[in-house]
Amino acid sequence: MELTSVDVQHKRFRAVWMGYDKRQVEAFLQQIAEDIQHVKLENANLQKDLQNQEKELKEYKEREKTIRNVLLNVHKTVEQMKATAEKESKLIVAEAELKADKILQGAHQRLAQLHADISELKRQRIQLETKLRSTIETYRQLLDMDKKDLEEDDPESRIQPHER
Repeated sequence: MELTSVDVQHKRFRAVWMGYDKRQVEAFLQQIAEDIQHVKLENANLQKDLQNQEKELKEYKEREKTIRNVLLNVHKTVEQMKATAEKESKLIVAEAELKADKILQGAHQRLAQLHADISELKRQRIQLETKLRSTIETYRQLLDMDKKDLEEDDPESRIQPHER
């Protein structure tokens, strides 16, 4: 059974012939009752403080847990973003290399076409020069023939000196 300050205050002892001074015992019991009351109030206050602190501690632990989860999620997100950025950069580089290859291939094809065009133009030039030379030669021959014909058709050249 737990004693209360009221129990101590109302406790009565039997009187004995050579016992203790009744007033001192009652004063002492009164002091003990007050001390018990004080201790109980202090204990109740401490219990209340302890409950408040345990509640705060629980809140802090929950906040800490939340913060850890947030940090973990942030870390995961950063890692995912980093991985995504690396993949995207590799994809961009691959696309750029593919475009560069296409451009280079197109340039090579254009160069080959230009070489083919140059060869064709050279062939056409040679062919044109040959035709032109042939035409010039034909006209020269015609001119020579006309000159001969003119000489033959020249009346003076036909007249032969007669002997008189």
